[in-house]
Amino acid sequence: MVESKGRPVGGSEHSWCRAVPGGTGIAVLALHTSKAPDVSLLQTALQKLQNSHPILKSRLISNTSANTFSFLTSPTPFVEIKSFNPTSTSHILGNLAKPSNQDISPFHLILEHELNMNSWHYNKNSSSPLHHCTDMLFASVYALSNAKWVVVLRLHVSACDRTTAVSLLKELLVLIGEGEGGGVQSEVGKKGEVNSGIEKLIPPGKAKKPLWAHGVDMLSYSVNSLRLTNLKFKDAMSPRSSEVVRLQLNQIDTQKILIGCKSRGIKLCGALVAAGLIAAHKSKHRVNHQVKKYGVVTLTDCRSILNPPLSDHHFGFYHSAILNTHAVKGGEELWELAKKTYTAFAKSKKLNKHFSDMADLNFLMCKAIENPSLTSSSSMRTSVMSVFEDTVIDGDYDKVQREQVGLEDYMGCASVHGVGPSIAIFDTISNGRLDCVCVYPAPLHSRDQMLELVHNMKAILVDATQ
Repeated sequence: MVESKGRPVGGSEHSWCRAVPGGTGIAVLALHTSKAPDVSLLQTALQKLQNSHPILKSRLISNTSANTFSFLTSPTPFVEIKSFNPTSTSHILGNLAKPSNQDISPFHLILEHELNMNSWHYNKNSSSPLHHCTDMLFASVYALSNAKWVVVLRLHVSACDRTTAVSLLKELLVLIGEGEGGGVQSEVGKKGEVNSGIEKLIPPGKAKKPLWAHGVDMLSYSVNSLRLTNLKFKDAMSPRSSEVVRLQLNQIDTQKILIGCKSRGIKLCGALVAAGLIAAHKSKHRVNHQVKKYGVVTLTDCRSILNPPLSDHHFGFYHSAILNTHAVKGGEELWELAKKTYTAFAKSKKLNKHFSDMADLNFLMCKAIENPSLTSSSSMRTSVMSVFEDTVIDGDYDKVQREQVGLEDYMGCASVHGVGPSIAIFDTISNGRLDCVCVYPAPLHSRDQMLELVHNMKAILVDATQ
């Protein structure tokens, strides 16, 4: 008999294990198709992915009393797919019906439904055993009444950062396209073991920081967080869930934005941050150029700069965060603010803050989870927004595979209604069009409020290119 293998979680993974039970870090990849999925073929494809990437066939073992977590990897794949017929799906959609959801598509509503399906939530006060064992991957197929289907994969973020989600989609489409004989050639998972956590792969010296510097930086982060401005909170008392709005541009406007970024030596994240800050500041109706400070978290994929370097096919969580504070007084021009905010991020990255401050930010994240009152209105908001350094750009390489499964649309994102930003932006350029999935905590913020914010962001981006 082949034994199961495992390892304790790393520092960043531990932070996500602490965050997910509260509602932040549930990763969802939702596919909208015009062809009925072959469930047996889909299950075979997912099992092959589990064999290629052992973290997908791992279970999270948690000791709730000691706050310790470990991955236990099964020697064999075990994923099961839940199927919902049109009647079952209609019942679920009916339960999600409310005035703010009237103009939202069933595909969109199912994505939000899955974002709030927390398989990793546990009640510390319950009489259940202290040790919990939970899968890292869940799969569902929803049949809609209009001959459309939604395929959803839901994962724990400690096993699935954004790069993992993108690679997972690519590999899954290849496997389904190749049918029963398909296979993904992967350089990882050959030993049936989960890859090391990011902390063990940081190049020597990059994370080095004296003890007193850790103390000074944590004090600085803590004090500065009390001075940060937030979006207006609509309801800070009611139970929260994650909701989504989309920011989409046409090909012409997308191309203009990308040209504007390239000509100024910045990445798209700089323009998104600037548009978000300008829109957020306007939403507060500030007068007389009142200067306010906003926190922005930029997530950067560290795979290529680890020791040894990892490829995009190494599944897990290998992103790191950089927190910058930006002052906005109103009246700023988009490109000027974009250059300023991106330069601040690039400088922090050049100083290796994505490595040296990793432990500090993880510690403060856990403290915010333990003590919500340390944040404004106990909102657990750590910043006004979060973005990714690099945008996901779809190519034509998987066009055939998409046509084979009838893929009409897809969205990928993660929940944020526990600790996190007011708006988390997951940006993609697909078919030359910018498509941002923007996740926010409700009812802390309302859908109308976030629709207005995103509408203003879009107008700011488009106007800057005229």
